Amino acid sequence: MTTERILIVDDEETLCEVLKLNLENEGYDVDIAFSAEQALTYDLKSYSLILLDIMMGEISGIKMAKMLKSDVTTADIPIIFCTARDTEDDMIMGLNLGADDYIMKPYTVRNVIARVKSVLRRTSSHKNNVTSMEKSNILKVDGLHLDLEFKRCIVDGEEVKLARKEFELLAYLISHRGKICSREQILSRVWSDEVVVLDRTIDVNITRLRSKIGNYGSYIVTRSGFGYGFRD
Repeated sequence: MTTERILIVDDEETLCEVLKLNLENEGYDVDIAFSAEQALTYDLKSYSLILLDIMMGEISGIKMAKMLKSDVTTADIPIIFCTARDTEDDMIMGLNLGADDYIMKPYTVRNVIARVKSVLRRTSSHKNNVTSMEKSNILKVDGLHLDLEFKRCIVDGEEVKLARKEFELLAYLISHRGKICSREQILSRVWSDEVVVLDRTIDVNITRLRSKIGNYGSYIVTRSGFGYGFRD
């Protein structure tokens, strides 16, 4: 079995060393970068997960996350933000970038390890979970096509870039089209129930999806007090 690789990007050297030691004790292969600039010299596509601080040097964690998500070779690498910035707006901004979790400093090593295990468990099983939604590798609704194997969204012949959570959410809704899915059902399938998720997270992703998929955005329906669905 291949050892999962984790990259810690943080300018607090003592904190990095403590996290590295403890994560290695859990069986992970761990590297450290003390700045985004240093991290960008690594073979980033080889990592299973990145723990990323927000407040660093010239290249912030937010800017680095945008760079990762815009590159097809690194877009699917899960990111956990570890930061002292704890406002709701900061959390939503991080989640909107496609981050898989957001841990506020000061935190315990035990908490970080639990979050790392949760995210890796969820992402490693994602391919099988999505495939089980529908036998076909292509979900089709009129001119809206989702290629589950290559993680591509095609709208009337044009590819539309979706963040990983947006893609998973849209795939889930389409595969359950014709019914209303509760928030609890969506969270348990698209977001692990072991990770703290803000109430607005689903709403934010739904809003972004509607704007990205053009006319098909109207196919996503909201039933106040019940949840969301995708109409036939």
